[in-house]
Amino acid sequence: MPFVLNDYLDELSPLINVDCGTLCLEGIETIVKQMEQKYQEMGGWTVKRVDCTVAGTGLEIRNQPENEQIDLMLIGHMDTVFPIGTAAVRPFRFDETHAYGPGVSDMKSGLLNVVYALRGLDKAVFDRLSICVCMNPDEEIGSLYSEDWLKSVAKNARCVLVAEAARSDGALVKARKGMARYKLSFHGKAAHAGNDPEKGCSAISEMAHWIIEINKLSNLESGSTFNVGLVNGGNSANIVPAYAEAIVDVRFWDNEEYKTIDKTIRARTEKTFLEGVTVTLEREAYKPAMTPNEKTEILMRLVEQTGKELDLDITWQAVGGGSDANLTSVLGVPTLDGLGPIGAGFHTENEYLELLSISPRIELLKRVITKLSENKF
Repeated sequence: MPFVLNDYLDELSPLINVDCGTLCLEGIETIVKQMEQKYQEMGGWTVKRVDCTVAGTGLEIRNQPENEQIDLMLIGHMDTVFPIGTAAVRPFRFDETHAYGPGVSDMKSGLLNVVYALRGLDKAVFDRLSICVCMNPDEEIGSLYSEDWLKSVAKNARCVLVAEAARSDGALVKARKGMARYKLSFHGKAAHAGNDPEKGCSAISEMAHWIIEINKLSNLESGSTFNVGLVNGGNSANIVPAYAEAIVDVRFWDNEEYKTIDKTIRARTEKTFLEGVTVTLEREAYKPAMTPNEKTEILMRLVEQTGKELDLDITWQAVGGGSDANLTSVLGVPTLDGLGPIGAGFHTENEYLELLSISPRIELLKRVITKLSENKF
């Protein structure tokens, strides 16, 4: 059937006009039900709900559930970063060139593009290709509660395509930085700041030393960077603070270099700058770097050739932000990202979707899947 933009937008709207930030279970369930219905109405798909504990429900959808081997795994996430009430304040809207709303490009349109691509495939493709579509509810917090499930599926996959948005210039994603997030807790001793400050041990002073040392660890040449993004501590200006905490974001290209970074940070907790203060460290999130291998390069050439057939200039970027592609690529499974339509302004009120990119990106994905069915990895 020919692509009709207004029909697509009508189908996209209810995916946007719901608050479904990570851990917003009611909103996630609303998206789950919408996506369940789409695949059930298509026919030929087995829909399995996956318990992602406190994050809610994930979906694992397969056309050949009896096959252990998966020829193609498609991944998308159902959560956004926006708080409850955002959908009412910024509901879905569009003009002549763009659509707007929370999660419009990150990544509700990606989820919908996958549906449209699969709807348009010939039955012969499904006969030749074992496909698994996974949608998780917690990607925006690092897939903390869905990582094990996604990896358990990906280890049986020949290749993975992630339907995050293409970059603003249309580029797809071949590599992503790894990330880690640490919580540092500093425990000192309270004292009256005027009467007997010498009896106290300042947790905030210890934290200040750490911030300076952590910033020194950044290596712009290798791409390993540190950012102390959140700090908190103390109860009153006249009390020597007994507690402080800092949240540290780490980004890296080299997974081996990150192992050294992790050891360095952990070792530093054994020797504090100030006597009487202790430091505890908790790694709250982690995703390895997404790096292409030889099979990834072959998959890239297939996508590029398909782009030429559609008169699409396929280019590639290595980007700093992480996605679920990081989780699958570290298993050695050839993985590409950015297979959704073009968008930008992610995680902000300026997020947008480029309307003219929707149909070509659906066709690109559809033809890539068809080629994979003809030339299995």
